[in-house]
Amino acid sequence: MDSKNVIAAIALSSAVIVLYSLFFVPEQSATKQNLAEKNKIEQNTDTPSLEQKETLIQISREEALKESERVEFENQSIIGSISLKGAAIDDLTFKNYKVRLEDNEKVTLLGPRNIEEGYLIESGFVTSDKNIDVPDSNTVWSAIGNKKLTENSPIRLSWSNNQGILFEKEISLDDKFLFTIKQKVINSTNNKYDFYSYGQIIRNKIPDGLSNFYILHEGPIATLDDELIEEDYDDIQEQKFSRISQKGWLGVGDKYYVASIIPPKNREFKTTFDYKNKFRANFITTEPQELNKNSTIEDKLQIIVAAKRVDVIDGYSESLQIDKFDLVIDWGFLYFITKPLFFGIDYFFKLLGNYGLAIIAITICIRLAFFPLANFSFRSMAKMKALQPEMVRLKELHKDDKMKLQQEMMALYKKEKVNPMSGCLPILVQIPVFFALYKVLFVTIEMRQMPFYGWIKDLSERDPTSIFNLFGLLPYDVPSFLVIGAWPVAMGVSMWIQQKLNPAPTDAMQAKIFMFFPLFLTVILAPFPSGLVIYWTINNILTMAQQVFIMKRTTVKTVT
Repeated sequence: MDSKNVIAAIALSSAVIVLYSLFFVPEQSATKQNLAEKNKIEQNTDTPSLEQKETLIQISREEALKESERVEFENQSIIGSISLKGAAIDDLTFKNYKVRLEDNEKVTLLGPRNIEEGYLIESGFVTSDKNIDVPDSNTVWSAIGNKKLTENSPIRLSWSNNQGILFEKEISLDDKFLFTIKQKVINSTNNKYDFYSYGQIIRNKIPDGLSNFYILHEGPIATLDDELIEEDYDDIQEQKFSRISQKGWLGVGDKYYVASIIPPKNREFKTTFDYKNKFRANFITTEPQELNKNSTIEDKLQIIVAAKRVDVIDGYSESLQIDKFDLVIDWGFLYFITKPLFFGIDYFFKLLGNYGLAIIAITICIRLAFFPLANFSFRSMAKMKALQPEMVRLKELHKDDKMKLQQEMMALYKKEKVNPMSGCLPILVQIPVFFALYKVLFVTIEMRQMPFYGWIKDLSERDPTSIFNLFGLLPYDVPSFLVIGAWPVAMGVSMWIQQKLNPAPTDAMQAKIFMFFPLFLTVILAPFPSGLVIYWTINNILTMAQQVFIMKRTTVKTVT
């Protein structure tokens, strides 16, 4: 395709993005108006505050873990402990995920509240009655019965306020990432009380290694009454978010991991994201439960601290009937392409045993799906290439009469049944697929640290080799900005060859600019995930094969 087609393709792609933002993204003013209305409702509620006064002295993780008694937990996916001080889940490590590919250190997500990377989850009951004590972050609970939480053995915690009220928690664990907490308040007095259940996630600081990239959200997240809420850490520091809802979930999401809470079903609750020297994401029920004399109230909530595996997240969403929980994985606005594309790749992975081969297989499927469209485009492009001598002749003949030249060119296109814009069709088809595949490689933990063959040890990372040390043959390292690997070079070469099969721009300046296009894209795409570059390279090769086949079978009537 010529440079005009490239420009047209880019313009049309931009138009798609602009139209999406105009017609499908909620207007900011409307969103702010809705938020203002819901904040008015919030102000009229009488729910007690979850703010707790506490003085934190930062210590090491090892010291913090020894500071209070703990109940250990373990299953096939996670290992950690629950602090009896505050009954907080504040120590959790993923057994199957490494920090770095080259060593065996496992990913640790949660940490005690008094360390710099403090990150924990707590739950319970609060009351607006100032005359009774309720458990808080300093309360020391007692473990009854089992001393270790596993998928087959739940644990029980209890605490009495010495005012005739007993608080109990039963915590169970499944074989993956789900904690189920059944909590009770037992009243042995003759008095009546109102209690509100709550759950909250506390994170002391913005995590290190934040991607900070526009295609990925990291930070407080929720779906409330079918609406996806994504707040950045910076935004929460500036302004609190609060919303009253009938259903949903809330959490804090990282690139590959999430800590989330599912409030009790069929209960209205208020969700808050705020920052006061620490980040908090919490809920509290808006209607109190009445605790009559000599009676008991109870509630149940779920906590999911998970690696964002698609099958696990979708499984919890379905089995627990969690509203839009699959959106905890940031599929983006191309959700309808991105998620099916992942399922296609995952299917071929299960069939072939390698995600690199799966990407190649899905590339072939995409080419087959758009085969008729590509055929139409390539036939037109082949005719355009065959017409180049005639077009040069017409330009020379009518160089002083632009109107006449345009008329003759249009007559030529009509005679040969050529559409000069058809060359942009293949790239328009590829652009959303390219973006979707980039999203899949960037956000799905399934692709993380997955190898291809040879030097590609992680398809989600860039090709680590560089042409500037002959791909590792020369004994020195190169700066990161000069790391242009073998696969990006192969992609650039394939683009250059493909370019030669297309009609060249008749303008000399355009031709020179277009000549550097493959080199430009090679440099630009070198830092991208190697899986994406493999897709683009294989796609180029398949495109060239199809194009050569069509060109050999295409003739034109015009004789120059």
